[in-house]
Amino acid sequence: MNIRKIAVRRTSVISRKPYAAVVSALEGALGRPDMKKFQAELHAAPDAAALERIVGAACGPSGLIEFARYDLGEVLRAAEPGAEARVLRLVAGNPLIMKEMVKRVPDAGSYAPLTILIDERPDGVHLSYDSMESLLAAYGDAEASRVARELDAKLAGLLKAAAGG
Repeated sequence: MNIRKIAVRRTSVISRKPYAAVVSALEGALGRPDMKKFQAELHAAPDAAALERIVGAACGPSGLIEFARYDLGEVLRAAEPGAEARVLRLVAGNPLIMKEMVKRVPDAGSYAPLTILIDERPDGVHLSYDSMESLLAAYGDAEASRVARELDAKLAGLLKAAAGG
């Protein structure tokens, strides 16, 4: 068994905007294709150019796609009726960006697409994600790290914009 220690940097932004407004801003920036249709189109792509067209059409203005969402607050609210728990996990990314990292560092597939966590706390709505560059640093591949750094910049920009600043 091989064990690798990985130090993770978490990026967080706190918004004073209402939770629903923050989620709406993220939804507006992320592509939200019909995932069954999207997967079928990817599978049927005859070449790299077609793949790029399919992914490009599915991306939102951020250049990213929402692949899944998990309303974690739903479980908290069910356990405590009347609770106001708002916690949402979005799984987002871009298959073309992921491809560039995975072909250099296969373990990048464990981290991409990334998780964006949105949760409401007394001091505001927190938007957080774990830096892809930090997750890949232990693998020592400069090109994968460069691609991860660019992805991190996209995510940081997305969170700042959704937070309203």
